[in-house]
Amino acid sequence: MNDSVIKRIKLLAKILIPKNQRIKLKRYINKVRFFGLRYKCPMCGSYLKKLKPFGLKIPVLNEKNVIGGGYRLNTKCPVCYSTDRERLLYLYLSKKKFFTSVAKVLHVAPESELSRIIKMYPNINYLTADISANDVMVKMDITQIQYPADTFDVIICNHVLEHIVDDRKAMSELYRVMKPGGWGILQVPISLSLDKTYEDVSITNPSKREQIFGQSDHVRIYAIDYLDRLKEVGFEISIFDWLEEDKLFCGKDNKYALLQFEKIFVVKKPNSIN
Repeated sequence: MNDSVIKRIKLLAKILIPKNQRIKLKRYINKVRFFGLRYKCPMCGSYLKKLKPFGLKIPVLNEKNVIGGGYRLNTKCPVCYSTDRERLLYLYLSKKKFFTSVAKVLHVAPESELSRIIKMYPNINYLTADISANDVMVKMDITQIQYPADTFDVIICNHVLEHIVDDRKAMSELYRVMKPGGWGILQVPISLSLDKTYEDVSITNPSKREQIFGQSDHVRIYAIDYLDRLKEVGFEISIFDWLEEDKLFCGKDNKYALLQFEKIFVVKKPNSIN
């Protein structure tokens, strides 16, 4: 079957089959096409022989050993399109019994498959937000959050802060709107090679930013001192290493195709603030 025939079939399917049914059909086809027993996606339950590659082939991401950035094999589920970092987040939330809790949740720049799953739980008062995306509930600049202090029990904000020039202001705002005793997950791409976060506000050209920071809209490469910035605004920090959780996360077998060196940075707002 040549390319022109395939294109005509796809066009005809687009005309005749409603969008939601096309999505279901494509998922079913890929579930069969990629079937195997090496991997399992915990988000859609698919058994897979392999996953799709994902990420950018930017030299600095490899040079600086940036975890959460760069090109990776066996990363994107071909059925639900979840990525390695999204699956890790889902598994951690499951471990924490997040899905059975009663909580008011802010999800900034929401991961699509995780957001779809969270919306299924009526016990979660769920708000999605982004500064530019249209498929969210509210527009939000996290350096100027439009909600009062102590509003949210849980905040999920992943791979956002590396885009924001005044990241400390954003961290302070996230801290402000979190309830005392509340918690959050604030992941960023982080270099295992750098001792100190590298940023330069004078670099504004998108192509230069891509060359220096690994993406055209990134403004820094974080190092482990990222945690110090979070502490400075008042957060308590704990670090979760999925490789130490063999039962739920499949440990070194890595059946869920997680990113090997990625750890989860869990922040908490103290119950009492001195």
